Amino acid sequence: MQPHIVFEGWRVTFAFRRVIAGLSIAAFLLLIITASNLAIAQERKPAATATNSAGNATSARGKYIVTEVAKCGNCHTPRTQNGQLDYSRWLAGGPVPYLPAQPGQDWPLLCPRIGGLPPANDAQMITLLTTGIWTTGKPLRSPMPEFHMTRADAEAVLAYLKSITSGRGPTQ
Repeated sequence: MQPHIVFEGWRVTFAFRRVIAGLSIAAFLLLIITASNLAIAQERKPAATATNSAGNATSARGKYIVTEVAKCGNCHTPRTQNGQLDYSRWLAGGPVPYLPAQPGQDWPLLCPRIGGLPPANDAQMITLLTTGIWTTGKPLRSPMPEFHMTRADAEAVLAYLKSITSGRGPTQ
C-alpha cells in the first residue's frame, strides 16, 4: 500500500505529487526561457528598424508605416501561385487580391506599382497621403484607404517607397 499525504483536503500519492512538482518546475523553466527570448527580441527590434537600404531615420520610419501600419504590400505586391506575397516584386503592383462586398461597385482590378518610382510626383504623393485626394482631385476608389497622414509621415513613406529597388523585399 502506498503512503498518502493529505493536501488541502485531498489525498495525493507521492507519485502524483512528484508529477505535479515536475510539471511545475518545467512550466517555471519554460517561463524563464520564453521571457528571456522575448526580452532579446525586443532589444534587437529597434536596431533592425533603425537601418534600411537608404540608411536614414526618415526612410526607416516610412518603412515602418508601409510595412507595419498601412500594410501597403498586401495589395501593391503581386502574389505567387500559392497566394503568398512575392517579395521579389515588393510593391511592384498587381491584381487587387480582394473582391467588393457588393457586386457592381467601381472596383479597381489592378493596384499600381508604388515601390521605386511612385506613380506620381513627390508633391502629388504627399497630397495623396495627407488628404486622401489623388491627382484627379478626387479620392481614390476602394479598397484604397483615404490616408490622412502628417506631412512628416507622408515624406517618410515617400522616402521609403523611392528607396525600393527591384527584387528587394520589406526586410532587406
